[in-house]
Amino acid sequence: MIRSFLTLSRPRFWLYLAGPVLVGLAYGASTVGDLLSPVSVALFVYFLFPANVFLYGINDVFDADVDEENPKKEGRESRYRGDRAVPVAVAVCAALGVGFLFVTPSAAWPWLVGFLLLGAEYSAPPLRFKTTPFIDSLSNGLYVLPGAAAYAALAGSQPPLLAVVGGWLWAMGMHTFSAIPDIEPDRRAGIRTTATALGESRTLAYCAVCWLLAAGLFALLDVRAGLLLLAYPLLVVAWVTRDVDIARAYWWYPAINTAVGAVLTVGGLWGVVRG
Repeated sequence: MIRSFLTLSRPRFWLYLAGPVLVGLAYGASTVGDLLSPVSVALFVYFLFPANVFLYGINDVFDADVDEENPKKEGRESRYRGDRAVPVAVAVCAALGVGFLFVTPSAAWPWLVGFLLLGAEYSAPPLRFKTTPFIDSLSNGLYVLPGAAAYAALAGSQPPLLAVVGGWLWAMGMHTFSAIPDIEPDRRAGIRTTATALGESRTLAYCAVCWLLAAGLFALLDVRAGLLLLAYPLLVVAWVTRDVDIARAYWWYPAINTAVGAVLTVGGLWGVVRG
């Protein structure tokens, strides 16, 4: 059972939620002690594992039929086979997320509630955002919400709007890029997404635009951050010009995102240490 929950939670992608928490903590902290406060540690641990069980568990339950023909589910990801422990685990992990409303300042509440609502309705009826082109992409800004919650939990105030919007655009690009390998399985299953609507080449262009806008917004906050995020649209150019299989490139992004997130986090930590 432990192995099955680990597979369900997508360990390769754990830092897609926990990484923004680290960035948010690094920029929301005033002192080094803030970084190791009980709330900081709890937020990181929650978004490292339980939040991923919540997010991907809902996805797998409501995508069981679709995933039967999805090659990504062979080995690296799990298929839901009706195990009743999965819905129970999802409910427990959701309850843990609600619990943070009792230990964080009110500034963090909208981000926490937003994550739980979008995380559920992305895959679950009645809204099931993932089956509506462009809404699926827009709703995946949810990946920036843990970072915003972590910032607000330490700072007691809201994160910079440019950072939230820039992070949202980055997440939209990342989500849509990850949907490219699913284009054919989704079309066969009758699932409509941004990627199935645009096709591979135009989806890559869409991702590049999202990432370019994200880089521009972060540059307004700090030119160095903007230059760092330019790596994403430049990588799209590299994949296209070198004719790289996107299904293969998809598996490189956990390492790419970890490296970029680490640089952003170190920048924030440097500010805390100097302060």
